[in-house]
Amino acid sequence: MNQQPPVQASGRQKAATAGSDEKRERILRAAEALFDAHRSSLKWEWIAGHAHPERRFDEVAVRDAQSAADLVGYLNYIHPYRVQIVGRREVGYLQESDSETQERRISRIVALEPPVLVVADGCTPPDRLVAMCERADIPLFCTQDSAGHVIDVLRGFLGQHFAERTSRHGVFMDILGLGVLLTGESGLGKSELGLELISRGNGLVADDAVDLYRINQNTIEGKCPELLQNLLEVRGIGLLDIRAIFGESAVRRRMRLKLIVHLVRKETLEREYERLPYEPLTQDVLGVPVLKVVIQVVAGRNIAVLVEAAVRNTILQLRGIDTYQEFVERHRRAMERAEL
Repeated sequence: MNQQPPVQASGRQKAATAGSDEKRERILRAAEALFDAHRSSLKWEWIAGHAHPERRFDEVAVRDAQSAADLVGYLNYIHPYRVQIVGRREVGYLQESDSETQERRISRIVALEPPVLVVADGCTPPDRLVAMCERADIPLFCTQDSAGHVIDVLRGFLGQHFAERTSRHGVFMDILGLGVLLTGESGLGKSELGLELISRGNGLVADDAVDLYRINQNTIEGKCPELLQNLLEVRGIGLLDIRAIFGESAVRRRMRLKLIVHLVRKETLEREYERLPYEPLTQDVLGVPVLKVVIQVVAGRNIAVLVEAAVRNTILQLRGIDTYQEFVERHRRAMERAEL
């Protein structure tokens, strides 16, 4: 009996463009991480492709993806290098054909070099598909959950798993429902300001080190490194466990970054910033412009009140209400009346 040669992965799967070491490691472990992360929630089984649990996602495909929707979807012969979901209709498409046609269709799936194949809707994968995945070392998962639900879950996971990320120094807080990053030079009292804001009913996300992720084209999400969760360091006092002191409602696990409040000394403000900028300031974070406010730190000023006022004003701006532009328009109308 002739033994069929193993199906070899080729093309970009072997010659992927190198990225950062950290992102490369996440790509190398993606298939195994995918299975482990949802073993209990999706209750899936690993049917085939056990020989290479480290099966990688294509680095170029990950880098070029505009969103997680580009990395997972229903079985499609046009989009290679993504997680292919095989639901009830797709299984029917493969089974309702003669042996030769079925073999050809399954071979086309392998040629797409998917990092993972998932058979959903409680369907039984065709024997030829299982055998082909074994030969090509493609992990094949099976679950009782609906295909649509699996796609939603995997898109959320992959969006987070492959998100561009960075770490910033500052205090990240939930202030009046808005994700606000307090930044500034060391020693200006960012942590003390954070503590006062917490005492006013706001919530702490992270102190000192903030992990930021670009989860889609226009959104930055921030969370606290596991080592520093719930902790706030205040000079002269030391580490404070905010959750233990103020309760569960005083901490947040993650927030979307909407505003950066930058604290500066008086001389820095006068030298580098306009008192009344014509347009709202922004700061680039992972390619996304984030609104920015600069507040001068001077003894006797209630910085917490100023920060909350800046947040309220930002909420108005996000709703399309620009107080400065309204003032400019009011001033223009007043000048026109004076000329008449």
